[in-house]
Amino acid sequence: MQRLAEVAPGVLVATAEFAMTTSTVVTAPDGACLVIDPAVSVDDLAGLAADLAGAGLRPQAGFATHPHWDHVLWSADLGDVPRYGAPKGVAILPEVRAANVEHVEAAAPGHDLALFGQLVALPADPAVIPWDGPVARVIVHDAHAPGHGAVFLPDAGVLVAGDMLSDIEMPLLDIDAADPLGDYRAGLERLAAVTGVGVLVPGHGHVGDAAELRRRVEADLRYLDLLAAGQPFDDPRAAGGWLRDWHERQLDRVAGRG
Repeated sequence: MQRLAEVAPGVLVATAEFAMTTSTVVTAPDGACLVIDPAVSVDDLAGLAADLAGAGLRPQAGFATHPHWDHVLWSADLGDVPRYGAPKGVAILPEVRAANVEHVEAAAPGHDLALFGQLVALPADPAVIPWDGPVARVIVHDAHAPGHGAVFLPDAGVLVAGDMLSDIEMPLLDIDAADPLGDYRAGLERLAAVTGVGVLVPGHGHVGDAAELRRRVEADLRYLDLLAAGQPFDDPRAAGGWLRDWHERQLDRVAGRG
């Protein structure tokens, strides 16, 4: 993992080698911090914990943007603190645990499974993450996964988007949903409507500014429009590997072929 870099006052981001996965840390003046989506390998989390300790920061809470395996990781080195998620995302964790464990053991083995995916649901219609530092507003939608919760930090102007608005991944729909295209459009619209964003942190990919946020919204809307047409098309973010396979699955799902 890269070392933590400050992307805005009081907001630090590290990027893991695996899928360019980001971990975001929000700091408070007293040294407490909020850790969002710590990932991915055992060494990544150990390095993150060591960097926080070296900077005199102590985790007070954690937050997982959604219930996929690479966003519900934790380490004892990060402390025994409450780790939150949006209600719908937390509710399905028991249902998806076996698949999540299979994924983590294949891609990032060695994690303490007793800590894996142990989240506390925020209240229904959550507004903010409960901790003593800067306000962290939760924006919940079902675009990429049920109960996906992006985090907006108004004091710093940072939007932690979870698995949305990536420059290296095309929109990844929840193809098991009744209306995956509609859900994704609704989620994208919610994020695009947030005012005061100066820094965008995607779950996978490069940190961007306000202009880059607008560019990614436009690129994602174009992708959704082309996907809705149900005809083959290309997107540079779906050039090969599993992303190309998922792109083809999404085409089949929308066209009613799968």
